[in-house]
Amino acid sequence: MSQKQHVSYVDIRVFAHATEDPEKVLTAVHNLLPIDLVEIVQFEKNSLTGHHGNPITLFTTQITEKTLLPLLLDKIGKNLSALDKEDLNSNINLRLEKTNLYLRFDKQAASLGKIKFVQDDPIHFKLHFKNKTCQEILEVLKNFEVI
Repeated sequence: MSQKQHVSYVDIRVFAHATEDPEKVLTAVHNLLPIDLVEIVQFEKNSLTGHHGNPITLFTTQITEKTLLPLLLDKIGKNLSALDKEDLNSNINLRLEKTNLYLRFDKQAASLGKIKFVQDDPIHFKLHFKNKTCQEILEVLKNFEVI
């Protein structure tokens, strides 16, 4: 891995619905992260109310430890299936906006220690690539075998 900084920060957001155990939801998120990040990441907890009055907990965090962020890309790249990588590569225009890459991970799969993309009820990651062009971001993703 190059020492050149690629990702400036990562925002993570996940909802724990009334039918879910908030601690299990956080465990699922932790399963997506390299151990070095799990040890330092702190989540902010906000209580929300759903459309039908049901309680929802929103967990958010921003990871800014630049020396550890490449480990996150490495973990994603090593654990995504070939099918998910192909899907991301084919639909990168739907997930990339300016210098931000938006990824949605399967909460259920993550609770089992697997990294998989999903659209419904995901764990949201926003990876911010400072001062990178779309082509440069694609190169970073290829270098970490994310696509």
